[in-house]
Amino acid sequence: MQEVFTKYVNYLEAERNASAYTVRNYTTDLLAFFQFLRDRGVSSLKEVDRHVLRDYLAHLMEHGFAKSRIACKLSAIRSLYRYLLREEMIATNPAATTSSPKLDKRLPSFLTTEEMGRLLEAPDLSTPQGQRDRALLELLYASGLRVSELANLNLDQVNLNTNEIRVWGKGAKERIALMGEPAAEALRAYLQQGRPKLFGTRIRMTNALFINRYGERLIERRVQRILEKYANTAGIGKRVYPHMLRHTFATHLLDGGADLRVVQELLGHANLSSTQIYTHVTRSQARKVYLSAHPMAQEKGNELENR
Repeated sequence: MQEVFTKYVNYLEAERNASAYTVRNYTTDLLAFFQFLRDRGVSSLKEVDRHVLRDYLAHLMEHGFAKSRIACKLSAIRSLYRYLLREEMIATNPAATTSSPKLDKRLPSFLTTEEMGRLLEAPDLSTPQGQRDRALLELLYASGLRVSELANLNLDQVNLNTNEIRVWGKGAKERIALMGEPAAEALRAYLQQGRPKLFGTRIRMTNALFINRYGERLIERRVQRILEKYANTAGIGKRVYPHMLRHTFATHLLDGGADLRVVQELLGHANLSSTQIYTHVTRSQARKVYLSAHPMAQEKGNELENR
């Protein structure tokens, strides 16, 4: 299985031109699947049928994996088996007839404009770390970047004359993300003051936009911790994570009257259906505001909510 796995990873990187994020996630998910097969005494991928796959899905559910995470793991397995079928290493594809668990419909969490304002004001701008963190928060909110896209940004991808960012998203697809003047100003301050101080006198240069105190590229996990830190500082009473700022970006755009197709383009969604979830968020928010603000909705609120 190891030889097949190595060839498949090479295929992802060389032929499919998959992003590092995709390769990493598929690798993690497939290695866990291979371990399950070994534990069950299955020594070859040819021995896997839909019953084995269903046992694996049940195994994941028993161990508390969310349905969305199970669906991602199954997606990695399907991709592997499509490759095996194409290369004629197997005769039939057992993953083709294995259904994903039905996902619960959950609306994405987002911050209000007031909460977002408090979060942006939380960093201490008298320190280089604070200047970096303000620029990082401003950029996440202004552009709707994924945390992986933000962490992988290089200096030459940012144009502060046009307030544009060249981004390589999922599937290594290129798009242009935009930012407003507050984010551009925060980036200028960081690049002129904060970043040189973080880099210090080190000889080895890096093209990474956001760096840590050692002059190295800031990793995704660190971005998560930065958000958690400032959410606590700002007194936001809920867990704040990088993708929540992406949700906030999209929700606030639609609340402001932006066209759904424009939001789709800015987010880098391949399908409009991925963006349409935010219309449900804005409708839900509008209903809450209506029920709390309209004088004739107060008494009928529960009835309206149950419709």
